[in-house]
Amino acid sequence: MKEAKEVWDKTSPVHSSVGNFSVPLLPSLPQLHLLPHLRRKVLAMWTVCSLGVLSAAMVLSPLGFAQTNSQANRPSEAAKPENAAAALSHDLSGVWMQYRDGDVPGTPGMNGVNEHFRPPLTPLGQEKFNGAQALQGAKAIAGKEDNSALRCEPSGPPQVLILPNPWEIVQIPGRVLMFFEEQHIWRTIWADGRPLPKDPDPSYLGYSVGHWEGDTFVVETIGFNDKEWVDLYGNPRTSTTHLTERYRRLNHDTLEQQIIIDDPKVYTKPWVSPPKLHKLEPGWEIAEWFCVLDENKDYDQTVRKPAGVAPALK
Repeated sequence: MKEAKEVWDKTSPVHSSVGNFSVPLLPSLPQLHLLPHLRRKVLAMWTVCSLGVLSAAMVLSPLGFAQTNSQANRPSEAAKPENAAAALSHDLSGVWMQYRDGDVPGTPGMNGVNEHFRPPLTPLGQEKFNGAQALQGAKAIAGKEDNSALRCEPSGPPQVLILPNPWEIVQIPGRVLMFFEEQHIWRTIWADGRPLPKDPDPSYLGYSVGHWEGDTFVVETIGFNDKEWVDLYGNPRTSTTHLTERYRRLNHDTLEQQIIIDDPKVYTKPWVSPPKLHKLEPGWEIAEWFCVLDENKDYDQTVRKPAGVAPALK
């Protein structure tokens, strides 16, 4: 019996462990003639325990995979700045100033409405253009300009958008407000889903509504009067002008603006100007700039009109 016990101790798997599972020792030494039977029984128990450990691992593995997969899908610290930048796409707020890449030496831009891309004029458009005494371009004669601003009349889109002065965008629920340093003009763009009115009263600023197309804020304006030009070259604006502006914030410091003018009364096809870039000026404030008629007259007499007079011969 002692020899049988030694054989049992050396060959029995009852002391082995599988994972965290242990097979308990048998309570008493078996009879020799029962040894094969008990070996089979212990082997069966070991197999059951092994299957149990394997099953537990299979049950727990999806949880581990899910946790690993969840961590993989979680935004990394490096990705957060990109997400923050993406969040700026619908934030147009700030004071903006056009870049100095215009056609007029010494002045910022002023080509948001680009003369080089103007379509042919209709007969009426040509008549209006010929009658304008321009402030800019080949037709301009110093001292003889006749822009509405020289009479302290308010400016409006699109001309006020391209002048060499900053403007500020403020967004509130249902509206986008634009504050212009030029004559301290301010403008409302309705962004509450309303359509353009059918027959708006003609005005300097027109009636504007806006909506988002992806990351582009699209502004449509109608209802203009015909008291001013679309630019400083004397190109006409009429009561049938349909103005479209497209704004897109390319990054924190850069705003893209594109101006499209559609007026079949004076232009043979839509006038599509290239996009114009504006720079964010976070340290700027919109200054007070009102048109005072007496000051304007003094400027005319001392600066503007004398500039068109040839100097006297010595």
